[in-house]
Amino acid sequence: MPLTDVETYYKNNHHLPSVPSEAEVKQNGINTAEMDALLIQKIEELTLYIVQQQKEIEALKKEIKK
Repeated sequence: MPLTDVETYYKNNHHLPSVPSEAEVKQNGINTAEMDALLIQKIEELTLYIVQQQKEIEALKKEIKK
């Protein structure tokens, strides 16, 4: 999901996509194994966003040097 879509979702829902809201957790509790898997997924997504940003930074640096 593009970061702009994540931002829009977060602004509208006050939590990340695929992550239960605070109210849902208070009402239903959480399955720690499922939550761990979800958190690992989010870490992987963040890593991919960082890799993409680094590529963009390197491209901009090359452009500036020209």
